[in-house]
Amino acid sequence: MAKGFPGMGMGGMNMNNLMKQAQKMQQKMMQAQEELAEKTLEMTSGGGAVKVVISGKKELKELKINPDVVDPDDVEMLEDLVLSAVNEAIRQADEMYNSEMSKITGGMGGMF
Repeated sequence: MAKGFPGMGMGGMNMNNLMKQAQKMQQKMMQAQEELAEKTLEMTSGGGAVKVVISGKKELKELKINPDVVDPDDVEMLEDLVLSAVNEAIRQADEMYNSEMSKITGGMGGMF
């Protein structure tokens, strides 16, 4: 009988092949994570009044504020624009990460 799981016979996947596949998937995931860390996402809010650039690691790389939207009497509006742009960039980074990982794991991401 072939090595592997009892009762699986010659056609079954043995444990060595399973481990090799898991290691290969893990290597692909690590490579994809490194590539994603190098990517950036740019998001704007307020029709371009606020622009943020975030890395694939969710690090804020750049923040630009159009001077025309700086109103000392309405700081809350500017704060809302910044929050909106940053939160959307984080959401997009999560989406990009999840999309890349699901390509590698074939939807089995929770197992690895």
